[in-house]
Amino acid sequence: MSPTIVMAATELTEPVAGGGRLVISALVGIALIVALITFLKVHPFLALIVGGLAVGIVAGVDVADVITSFTTGFGTTAAGVGILIALGAMFAKLLADSGGADEIVDAIVGRASTRMLPWAMAAVGALIGLPMFFEIGLVLLMPVIYLVARRAQLSLVTVGIPALAGLSAMHGLVPPHPGPLVAIDSLGADLGTTLALGVLVAVPTVIVAGPLFAPIAGRWVPVPAPDRFEAARESEEMEQRPSFPVTLFTVLLPVMLMMGKALADIIIDDTENGVQRVLDVIGTPVVALLIAVIVAIFTFGRGAGMNGEAVAKSIESSLPPIAGILLIVCAGGGFKQVLVDTGIGTKLADWAQDFDVSVIFLAWLLAVLIRLATGSATVATITASALVVGLAEGLSQGETSLVVLAVGAGSVFFSHVNDAGFWLVKEYFGISVGQTIKTWSAMETILSVTGLIFVLLLNIVI
Repeated sequence: MSPTIVMAATELTEPVAGGGRLVISALVGIALIVALITFLKVHPFLALIVGGLAVGIVAGVDVADVITSFTTGFGTTAAGVGILIALGAMFAKLLADSGGADEIVDAIVGRASTRMLPWAMAAVGALIGLPMFFEIGLVLLMPVIYLVARRAQLSLVTVGIPALAGLSAMHGLVPPHPGPLVAIDSLGADLGTTLALGVLVAVPTVIVAGPLFAPIAGRWVPVPAPDRFEAARESEEMEQRPSFPVTLFTVLLPVMLMMGKALADIIIDDTENGVQRVLDVIGTPVVALLIAVIVAIFTFGRGAGMNGEAVAKSIESSLPPIAGILLIVCAGGGFKQVLVDTGIGTKLADWAQDFDVSVIFLAWLLAVLIRLATGSATVATITASALVVGLAEGLSQGETSLVVLAVGAGSVFFSHVNDAGFWLVKEYFGISVGQTIKTWSAMETILSVTGLIFVLLLNIVI
């Protein structure tokens, strides 16, 4: 391999072998990752390393160059995404420990009628899911889902599915979640633009997969809610918590800063303008999240009566749980870089142009196939975005963001038994595998397909 083959993910790379061999190498790498994770229960971090090496070796690349490609992609991803994930985890932990998340839940759900509860729960899931990882949001919301279902005498599924739809949509479509961030980094998309378009896609998608589907799922699987969280919840309500307006402002602060930068780029479009220069700085993802964490120390920490030691402990405890996530995401970046450096993206771009394949649909389809195979939305996003790097060349800023969203939508398609989230939902809801497929898996599929439809509709006007 020539010394120039290791390059940024957004550059087009000359293929190192024929198209057939490159496809085989990619399939071997992906199949190996699937087998290691699914059958041998190998940690995804190790599986991605082995898969990356397999791709390069089968493609005929020297092992030393494959390792260079992998480590370059690993480091680039850590630099571009790792800091954001760490800051996001700190913010989410402060939100949870201060009771701010409970304040949002109580303020929204407490004002909803029985008929509007699914809609309120979807809003709660989306709002809580904005700064939090799916698993954290699910664990946080389950006591609320239990209580709301019990008090409203509704099926646990009717109340829970909308909340899960909100969480899942934010996880797959809206940065600063790891998947969208990695896709943005890989494809060279603008974060602010992707964030704005992601919210536009997520809102109607959540409505279809959540409040509209939930009553149907609830009739299919009627599940009474247990009362195990009743006493604990009442004791929690006695604790000091930040107010709802303060909590809402703090949660939306990083979103407003990043969207402000995106709007300034569109409306002002003058790098010498003082306002735009300020917004460019504070709207940068790292700075926006850093500002949000600093503000949260006072609004969440001090606002909940936490002293300096308690705030420090909350922030410190947020990092160990995400160590595995960081390693997986960065290893995924290494695997992605190996794929990019073999030139398979260039081949896919050439083939897509020959057959006039929609870039958005192809990106979604690739993410769907990898999601079904690996069970990981993050791996699906990382791999699919790497495979369509060549296709994104020459697209406008808005179109590139839509490709990112198509990948995100495909990455949540039909969660099943090889997905940790599937088992998490099954156990929390106390339902069978078949019932989980009829509710959770069906919701994820509706979410994915609906997301694609709205992305395609946006593409008509962008």
